[in-house]
Amino acid sequence: MLNMITCGDASFSEGHQSRMALVTTAEVCDANPQLIVSGELRALQPVFQIYGRRQVFSGPVVTLKVFEDNVLIREFLEEKGNGRVLVVDGGGSLRCAILGGNPVVQAQNNGWAVKANKKGIGEKHVPITIAGTRISDGEWLYADTDGILVSKTELSV
Repeated sequence: MLNMITCGDASFSEGHQSRMALVTTAEVCDANPQLIVSGELRALQPVFQIYGRRQVFSGPVVTLKVFEDNVLIREFLEEKGNGRVLVVDGGGSLRCAILGGNPVVQAQNNGWAVKANKKGIGEKHVPITIAGTRISDGEWLYADTDGILVSKTELSV
């Protein structure tokens, strides 16, 4: 199962629901004020919409930076997710979709050209900035309908 959260230049996908599923991001923030002050726990700006089935998920982050090219994304998604969360910086391009789905079909029906390049250009496992927050490979992402949190370590409440 694939869960997607997107915002113009960013995408998140995951393959499992963790033990944090019953704990909200608000509860995580309330239980860890010292991590927020130190910057070890960060909240992304609330600019994302949920399109997938799962509205609550978490896992270790794998980062990918691409621009109008989806080859590396497809390569990652062909691997076993093993509970990881793929965080993609798409460079802010609105000229093409780097992930498929209903928005792509709608855009094509409306006469938009939305085909991504197939050159395989991009960077794997690099720090990226999404919604004003720097996210690094190996950090943990926690998402629910209240928001998205990124932590340097796995959290428990």
